[in-house]
Amino acid sequence: MTTLTGIHFLLTYECTSECDHCFLYCGPHAEGTFTLDGIRRVLAQAAALGTVAWIFYEGGEPFLYHPVVVAATALARDLGFKVGVITNCYWATAEEDAALWLAPLHDRDLTELTVSDDEFHHGEEEETPAKVAARVAEKIGVPSSSICIAKPTLAPPGAGQEKGAPVVGGGAMFRGRAADKLTEGLPRRPWRDLASCPHEDLAAPRRVHVDPFGYAHLCQGLVMGNVWETPLATMVRAYDVARHPIAGPLARGGPAELARVYDLSPDEGYVDECHFCYEMRKRLLDRFPEWLAPRQVYGLSDDE
Repeated sequence: MTTLTGIHFLLTYECTSECDHCFLYCGPHAEGTFTLDGIRRVLAQAAALGTVAWIFYEGGEPFLYHPVVVAATALARDLGFKVGVITNCYWATAEEDAALWLAPLHDRDLTELTVSDDEFHHGEEEETPAKVAARVAEKIGVPSSSICIAKPTLAPPGAGQEKGAPVVGGGAMFRGRAADKLTEGLPRRPWRDLASCPHEDLAAPRRVHVDPFGYAHLCQGLVMGNVWETPLATMVRAYDVARHPIAGPLARGGPAELARVYDLSPDEGYVDECHFCYEMRKRLLDRFPEWLAPRQVYGLSDDE
């Protein structure tokens, strides 16, 4: 039974940064940004579900389209949703300036501000824009939290290993650009041991990410359908993981099962399940373009 309680808008794939750990391949030249009309349409679909409590606006970097974020927050709150925004805080150059950016959102009763505060976004600065934004949010009564992803490291012995396998720390998800940029030199696990999907409940998803092209992502680049073609309520009612050509094998036996089902001849080992899954999905892009999209998330253009 699929009961969505959260809709995350990928408001734009455009971003001020091209971080190595980005699992969406966002950056200054990435394409795809929601219009306000598109946001209204998806919010209406979310309301029609009757189960969604939270709306998040993220990216890319949503504050590149600050007036749209302000209007979209108001639209979501008027429909009774709790609203969060996730940002790298490039705009928080000083507390006074950050207050100007946050004030309109506070006036619209923003429920939560999540800031990206790590070396990928801000280098080794001690006083980061994310910290400035978090302080200002606290002063004006907006709850905030931070996401801090570190460069991948080999975790100490005994830190949750299965069958003695090495564990990579730092919090990066090895999907998208992270799989292409951060896996070199890291220890690998035998592909047959990577037989689960530890981060997503593909059988009964609780949230999806909807992008400007209409794709409803179960996981970045793995889609349930397209909201411009099929309303969310219809999509959710019809969703059966066993019938999904990609999510089905992943739910049964992780990326190892996906490789077996489609005879993909994987390499001997991968850093983790996400790395393995991402590499197998890339091989299946041309075969399942309806379910693996957009190609941009895989670092590819439409003609590659």
